[in-house]
Amino acid sequence: MSSYWELESFYSPQDIIIAGGGFAGLWSAYYLKKINPHLKILIIEKNTFPTGASTRNAGFACFGTVTELMSDAKISGTEKMLDLVTYRHKGLKKINKAFSPEEINYKQHGGYELITGRQYTSTRQVEDDINWLNHSLQQTVGHKNIFRLADKKIRQFNFQNTAHLIENKLEAQLHPGLLMQVLIRRLQVMGVTMMTGTELKSFEESNGDLSIQTNAPLHFTTSQLLICTNGLAGELLPDNKIVPARGQVLVTSPIKDLSFKGTFHYDEGFYYFRNIGNRVLLGGARNKAFAEEQTTDLLITEAVQQELERFLRDIVLPGQTYTIEHRWCGIMGMGKDKFPVIKEIQPNCFCLVGLGGMGVALAPLAGEQVAEMMTKARS
Repeated sequence: MSSYWELESFYSPQDIIIAGGGFAGLWSAYYLKKINPHLKILIIEKNTFPTGASTRNAGFACFGTVTELMSDAKISGTEKMLDLVTYRHKGLKKINKAFSPEEINYKQHGGYELITGRQYTSTRQVEDDINWLNHSLQQTVGHKNIFRLADKKIRQFNFQNTAHLIENKLEAQLHPGLLMQVLIRRLQVMGVTMMTGTELKSFEESNGDLSIQTNAPLHFTTSQLLICTNGLAGELLPDNKIVPARGQVLVTSPIKDLSFKGTFHYDEGFYYFRNIGNRVLLGGARNKAFAEEQTTDLLITEAVQQELERFLRDIVLPGQTYTIEHRWCGIMGMGKDKFPVIKEIQPNCFCLVGLGGMGVALAPLAGEQVAEMMTKARS
């Protein structure tokens, strides 16, 4: 049985309850409080801390590679591709505006894409795509010559089976765990309450408000509900067709005289790696087992891990001596396209899900957009 004090504080009626304490939920709370500091906001998170994708990603501050963006332009059209890049870039700018580089270990070493001989038949084709993207992105992103051919660095970095290397001067890396911590501390100062170990089970309309059922002994009442469970949203939001996608990662032991720094992409971003000091983080390869990786199980698999180790051995660190010291996975949420799903599901109930593995970049701007939508609905 709860105490009087608990009923008057933690279980008291809320203006807004946010289900999901990852980057989508935290940034949404941040902008809701920026718009109206007097709002009473409670974030509920089912784990001890968010473990879907927010603290289990690779820590890339990126907005797309040449082959990925060219593919997006062919599939969705140039305008939509440019809108997506702009969306991601604005989100990254919001992170840099809110926090110092030291707070989140933000390092702008640049980003690179490894190109194989199968992807382009000539250097001219690579240069044509780079020039087209640079021209197209200049107006939307506001920078000239974002991408450039950097083939001379292939030998410097000691990569194998690599025909070309494309550099992105704007790309950076950060520490998602530190970003999560500073966001939570900022929200605590702003008066936002967070309850971990609390999972949203169901919700229903009750006298103009929403009654929220969780695994806690008592229900909550709120004027508005925002669902930010991303890749785990399937049961709560079956009509939105958010598909879970497991991303597996490994980290090596320290490597003496590691020859590269930065964030790196391969095969339209399905493989990705970076340095963490003198270690290498490598993730991806879910395109080798799409069906198996469409799951919410936080389990690593032998098939994907062996493929990651092969890629590491044959392309990234040929001839190097190292061991694998860490392995983990996270769950992403994939919508019908690469834009986040932001909408009102029913009166007073909203969602921000389907960040497509780019939550670091997308969540700040998406959080601001859903905050404005919810504010307008309250007026």
